[in-house]
Amino acid sequence: MKQFKSNLNVKLFADGADISTMLSMNELDYIEGLTTNPTLMRKVGVTDYKKFAKSVLKEIRTKPISFEIFSDDFENMKKQALEIGGWAENVYVKIPVTTTNGESTVDLIKYLVNCGIKINVTAVFTVNQVKSLVEVLNPNIPSYVSIFAGRIADTGRDPIEIMENALRLMSLNQNSELIWASPRELLNIFQADQIGCHVITATSDIINKLDLIGKDLTEYSLETVQMFRNDALASGYKI
Repeated sequence: MKQFKSNLNVKLFADGADISTMLSMNELDYIEGLTTNPTLMRKVGVTDYKKFAKSVLKEIRTKPISFEIFSDDFENMKKQALEIGGWAENVYVKIPVTTTNGESTVDLIKYLVNCGIKINVTAVFTVNQVKSLVEVLNPNIPSYVSIFAGRIADTGRDPIEIMENALRLMSLNQNSELIWASPRELLNIFQADQIGCHVITATSDIINKLDLIGKDLTEYSLETVQMFRNDALASGYKI
């Protein structure tokens, strides 16, 4: 993959749970952080959460990396967050914006940031959720707010207005950054940059498309035609 160079200001974080891919992404200068979550970990067969995280942290020591709690009661959520937050200086603890029954985690987040834990609030979808978070995030402690713009778009809504409103609400806290989470295509990187979003996460599938930036469309059209033809021949189709 060619080096990604542009005048974009948005920071690109790699999202995934395959250790070899995470380490290769960490080596790229334009990848400025990494994130993972229990669903991604399950997909690649991770069975020992702590062992997985410790293995990753042996190699990824400087770039910010987010690991998510998985308990659903506040006492154990707090215990997990305090432990994960103590694993390394570059660790951010992912806290879902609510529990599975919809109860807000704002009080827990307030407690944790005031303990000095760096937080990545995840699964945020609404401006009202952002408003509640802005009130408790400590301006002296770095934090992220991850709005799942891709999933919002999956509902037929344009996420841009929500993201712009979130940026305005978060503007007074210079230590809290907005993440455009769950992007669906490479174009989302440019959309995030255009509105001034601080960070966008992307899986390796999207990051691997960076080489397509600026590609000649006539050439791309021809390659697509050739692909269809070659696949038809390889399949032995006849009419």
